Amino acid sequence: MIVLGIETSCDETGIALYDSARGLIGHVLHSQVELHAEYGGVVPELASRDHIRYLSPLIQQLLAETGLRLQQLDGIAYTAGPGLIGALMSGAALGRALAWSLGIPALEVHHMEGHLLAPMLEHRPPAFPFIALLVSGGHTLLAEVTGVGEYRLMGQSLDDAAGEAFDKTAKIMGLGYPGGPALAKLAEQGRREVWRFPRPMTDRPGLDFSFSGLKTFALTTLQNLDTSASDYQQQLADVARAFEDAVVDTLVIKSERALREAEAQRLVIAGGVGANLHLREQLAVMVQRHDAELFYPRIEFCTDNGAMIAHVGCLRLLAGETQPLQIAARARWSMEDLRAPEQVEK
Repeated sequence: MIVLGIETSCDETGIALYDSARGLIGHVLHSQVELHAEYGGVVPELASRDHIRYLSPLIQQLLAETGLRLQQLDGIAYTAGPGLIGALMSGAALGRALAWSLGIPALEVHHMEGHLLAPMLEHRPPAFPFIALLVSGGHTLLAEVTGVGEYRLMGQSLDDAAGEAFDKTAKIMGLGYPGGPALAKLAEQGRREVWRFPRPMTDRPGLDFSFSGLKTFALTTLQNLDTSASDYQQQLADVARAFEDAVVDTLVIKSERALREAEAQRLVIAGGVGANLHLREQLAVMVQRHDAELFYPRIEFCTDNGAMIAHVGCLRLLAGETQPLQIAARARWSMEDLRAPEQVEK
């Protein structure tokens, strides 16, 4: 089965082709970073228009690169949420219309389920069950995964997601957009323990997260710096290091608790913040203590992409899942609403 995947949840247009027999055939991605950079963040209307502008050309490009024709497709999968509603609608409308014209099924995919199962695109995929740490600009959560569509939410962010906290703190520091990678790069120059930021909600039981207070703590710390000091840039790097260490330590502590609670031996990390090398290093140390295994997708599949959508769509279509001929894009969509393919009403 060959499935076309379409990802348009936010500011990246991702197209991919996945074959149930051969795996990932190919993928292309268009980023809107330059488009939104001058505004310091994503402008929803501009994002939607840019998706519309690039969707068809990207599909044509990928088909040309892989030597496939539209008539060889067996299904189309598109991101239906969560995300920016206008951006989601652009991909959903094209996906549904194209599937209808070809007489093949179309399937809506949960954006976070795509991230969660992205490590399965690798040569060494994790086996079920496992604990998943999904950490991105819009979401931070821990879930126990026993199969496709079988997810038990163990904890989630009660306010800002980790990636969102990275971006907001970077903006306070004047690091531009996108801020998360810029802050992580600056943190590499920072000195450890010059500043000690709190590790929120780690001094109490539970697996929920809260990162909005770290942003405020960083703001207060920055306001107390002497901007005229000769080592001001070094001080900024020290603050960036302290912030990153606090976020990473919090994620590691909570992940360790989740492994213990579920008595699990496998940990999956996915989502944009999963590309943070410091986080990967610290999680690797932690799982070694527990004689557990750590899995994550390659860097290009940590951020939004079409490959993860095509992959999940193929898994569900192969299991016989079908959906009515309608578009139901959702700006908000809890993963707890998902069900295993055999449990979905046909």
